[in-house]
Amino acid sequence: MLNMFANYKKDKVTWDNTLDLAYGLIQQGDGPVVKTDDRIELNSKYGRKASKKWYYSGLVSFRSQFAPGYADPKAATLVRISDLFSPAYVMASIGMDYKPNKKFTALISPITNKTTIVLDQTLANAGAFGVTAAEYDDLGVLTSEGQNVRFEAGAFIKAAYKTDIMKNVNFQTKIDLFANYIDNPGNIDINWETLLAMKVNKYITTSISTHLIYDDDIKVGVDTDGDDIIDAQRVRTQFKQVLAVGFSYKF
Repeated sequence: MLNMFANYKKDKVTWDNTLDLAYGLIQQGDGPVVKTDDRIELNSKYGRKASKKWYYSGLVSFRSQFAPGYADPKAATLVRISDLFSPAYVMASIGMDYKPNKKFTALISPITNKTTIVLDQTLANAGAFGVTAAEYDDLGVLTSEGQNVRFEAGAFIKAAYKTDIMKNVNFQTKIDLFANYIDNPGNIDINWETLLAMKVNKYITTSISTHLIYDDDIKVGVDTDGDDIIDAQRVRTQFKQVLAVGFSYKF
């Protein structure tokens, strides 16, 4: 896990940038090597001061992953459900950024474009992640490939809070909320992360992180009849918790 930031502030201008990368693998006993974490996220936010605590702001963000993901990594036949740029999400927002102090920030954007990219044509043909699926004739012959890109327009809120709870213990959380103006505006996409980082000594750190995702365009394979076979795709709330011990150096 790698978390980096580069922030600039001078006069009335601010420019905040973050890069979060993560990749993890685990093997239990003689079982297969299974991916436990995989993410690429880049955020860049530019603001110009409007008042004491408010800024006119624009945000561009990118999210994807490094490697393929599978419905069941332990199965004899692997079914790929995601990959690099399948999906990838690009957000472009214009709005007002509230910064009452160095710990908290909240971007409120009534004008946001969300672009979903699915470059893997097999996944695009299946309509994965909300893109338009392929079309077939009555004989099952492909007549139109699935689309690789989906555009959405809506409202977006991005809030973040970061503080030192005590010496060598840092807590941070951030949440993204997006509502599509046209397609089910009441179904709000949620991406919420928290991280508690504790420094053991000069180089060793321990962290506990959680990640919750809800997006009604993302279908998860489920077993509806209890036979241990995935037989349907449903919208689900996804939740992940990771405990990590690692090496940390502050520049």
